[in-house]
Amino acid sequence: MGGDKGGRPLARKTLRTELCDLLGIEYPIVLAGMAEHAGVELTAAVSEAGGLGVLGALPMTPDQLDESIREIKKRTSKPFGVDSIAPLGLVESDEPIDLRALLSEDSGDLARIRDYIADLGRRMGIKVPYGIKLGVNNQGFNWSPGMTKKQLEVIYEHKVPVFAAGLGSPEFMIEEAHRRGMKVMGVVGTTRQARKEASIGVDVVIAQGTEAGGHTGKVSTMPLVPQVVDAIRPTAVLAAGGIVDGRGLVAALSLGACGVWCGTAFLATPEAMSHPENKRQLLAATENDTTITKTMTGKTARCIKNPLQEQYEKENGPILPFPVQVLAASELIQYMSAEDDTLKYYWTFAGQGCGLVKELRPAKEVVKSMVEQAVQVLEEGLPSCVEWSHKAAPRRRSK
Repeated sequence: MGGDKGGRPLARKTLRTELCDLLGIEYPIVLAGMAEHAGVELTAAVSEAGGLGVLGALPMTPDQLDESIREIKKRTSKPFGVDSIAPLGLVESDEPIDLRALLSEDSGDLARIRDYIADLGRRMGIKVPYGIKLGVNNQGFNWSPGMTKKQLEVIYEHKVPVFAAGLGSPEFMIEEAHRRGMKVMGVVGTTRQARKEASIGVDVVIAQGTEAGGHTGKVSTMPLVPQVVDAIRPTAVLAAGGIVDGRGLVAALSLGACGVWCGTAFLATPEAMSHPENKRQLLAATENDTTITKTMTGKTARCIKNPLQEQYEKENGPILPFPVQVLAASELIQYMSAEDDTLKYYWTFAGQGCGLVKELRPAKEVVKSMVEQAVQVLEEGLPSCVEWSHKAAPRRRSK
């Protein structure tokens, strides 16, 4: 522990907003619930550091989710959340459905995209075995409205404090969540979506600008956040998209948000479950190295550019709706390797703030530095370069 010149421990910085009271946290910093990246360690670490850790539960079965929540509770007694997606209606079923069965068909669009992706991979040097059906072998991607219900049963059983709907509206579960004392968050990219979320009783609306990594919209963070704040006041608003440090946090607060939803800043941490290649690409990237594409998931998503994605778009390769595109495309990853230099094709979701992420740091340090920089900007940075007064300027006498 650090200290002052007299050896006394340094005071812990204070930075509180209404979000802290609403969620029972110390700092207005929320971990974006990134599927397959925001796991147990990262979720617990962010909560322990004073923010709100949010577990990315999308790829998890109910049993896996149950185990993950139990592990988080062993690591922290502080509030945390779980992020998943609202039912998409792709398959209507009250029971979990294995969507891999959709790609087992040998005719139609599904077969064509499966075969195209395999062929493209081979042409790019990826050793995709002949005779396999991409997507059919993909592990751990079962999805249907029934899966959402099963996940929620686990979340309710564990009395998880916060549920975040990273994609889709949480309207289907908000009444029950509130009955159980939970807070519900929803991600939006327009004021129209924000009004809808507020009208159904969402506690926190996340206004995510196009700068964000992963699935994203068309409107930038700077104009989006204040418009959402004005549209749904007094509902709490988090700002998201391009925010990776304390300066971004202060900017978000000045726009009327009561906190931030951050993903990219936490990808470059030891606790993140990201592949080492994801972290390597992130640390090497600049603000010009990201792009928005549908090639990975079937929905617009911001990622770090790579030759495979660029070739896919150059050839105008087929795109199917989310999440079927994910099933076929993501299976290429298991055939990439460092030995044949194909790891460079690894898909890395990241926001335009990636150029500010320079090193691998523990999640605790990310939270701490964000808070300290924000306080420094508020206490010293702005006062040193901005003058203002509450008094009206004296009128000049006319000659």
